[in-house]
Amino acid sequence: MNSPQIVSIRPPKIEEVVSAPNPYLEILQKQKDAFIERGIPSVQQRIDTLNTMGKMFSDNSDDIIAAVQADFGHRSSVETVASEVLGVLSEIRATKGKIKKWAKPLKPKGGLPGGRMFFQPKGVIGIMGAWNYPVQLVISPLIGVLAAGNHAMIKPPDVTPRTSDILQSLFAKHFDADYITVITGEVETAVQFSELPFDHMVYTGNTEIGRRVMMAAAKNLTPVTLELGGKSPVIIDDSFPVAKAIKRLIPGKSMNAGQTCIAPDYVLINKDRVAEFVKDFERLATKRYPTLVDNENITWIVNERHHKRLLDIIEDARAKGAEIHQVNPQHESIPEGSRMIPLTVITNVSDDMRCMQEEIFGPVLPVKGVNSTEEALNYLKGRPRPLALYYFDSNRKRSEEVMRTTISGGACVNDAMLHIANMNMPFGGSGESGLGHYHGYDGFLEFSHKKSIQFSSPRFSPSSFMAGPYPKRTYGFLKRVVKFLG
Repeated sequence: MNSPQIVSIRPPKIEEVVSAPNPYLEILQKQKDAFIERGIPSVQQRIDTLNTMGKMFSDNSDDIIAAVQADFGHRSSVETVASEVLGVLSEIRATKGKIKKWAKPLKPKGGLPGGRMFFQPKGVIGIMGAWNYPVQLVISPLIGVLAAGNHAMIKPPDVTPRTSDILQSLFAKHFDADYITVITGEVETAVQFSELPFDHMVYTGNTEIGRRVMMAAAKNLTPVTLELGGKSPVIIDDSFPVAKAIKRLIPGKSMNAGQTCIAPDYVLINKDRVAEFVKDFERLATKRYPTLVDNENITWIVNERHHKRLLDIIEDARAKGAEIHQVNPQHESIPEGSRMIPLTVITNVSDDMRCMQEEIFGPVLPVKGVNSTEEALNYLKGRPRPLALYYFDSNRKRSEEVMRTTISGGACVNDAMLHIANMNMPFGGSGESGLGHYHGYDGFLEFSHKKSIQFSSPRFSPSSFMAGPYPKRTYGFLKRVVKFLG
């Protein structure tokens, strides 16, 4: 016989499960100890935390906006306020009033009487955010983490250091470090952070780094939520007016200079309508941005590396025979040192071009001509599952069939990006575009442990029927039941 496995009756210390020295082990151990000592926070304590955090963001909004603007060099102030401040405050308000309802134990439908399902916090959760929305993509998952009663360690992106610094300062001022703490630093810090044995980890960013985070988490059996990206396609059926589709696409493609994980990435449209698409796109984009230089509504690419990457993608397409259509109504010269890229449509594309292989993450939109919507759908189904799908069609029944037969993280019919604004729906990816969901109730579920409990009466238990020796005829009876059920 094999020797019985010896199981420790105490939780292991962190240094027992992490072999390499890690400067953040002590912080995590203090958070885990505090979580045990303080116990599960009440609903009112969680609401109080969210109220404190909401006031913190409201009172310091000017400093937060200034930090984000400085990190980007030039960013639309309207977009910054809307996404980094109002978006966060709206989600806090939408969440805090529902925690009491969400946290109530549930009764299973059917089965033995006395069953209950309790929602308990997982413990200490690590959050790694992305630079394109350096506040929102840290705080949005944090809201769900805190609503579920957890503690949190946060690693903001290194690409936006000023924003990271102000987040660290604000949380240190308003919360105990053994409850919520912010760790800043560059790539090495991010690697060390991902290797910590959290009770759950959230990562938002690109797919390749997501793989590394998941491998690091696997060593500690840490469950992960991965919000990644990919190439979110647009399919325009012949029945839908091209200009109307473009009018609804441009805000999603131009907001934050296209540096959004669910921004429309490329368009599939009938090849006979490509010229019409280009003409209408240039006309409608000109209305949005009649000038480029000194336009306060235009956001720059976040840094030189990403700026060069996008320019290289455009030049790669040009060198391989694509046509480049940049929307520059006044034919202005882009000042040297500016990281502005005008809205750009690329036509006559082929799959060997970088613009059709890599996630664009910028104001560049490849347009691929197809023979039919069916061909477009087959093209989509043969590629990695996108984070979002945008389908335009005047036929409701056909649209519903497309939604039923395609797989993506989320989708919009006859619009773009609006699905993320509904806090009553989950947000997440599928396959290479992500794992797990958050937002609203789904965030509460994602960061909770759903514990099943069976309560039995002191006077009677169904297990009493199993107490004595099995009757001789039991096996035959069970075999007849198997046959009946089969």
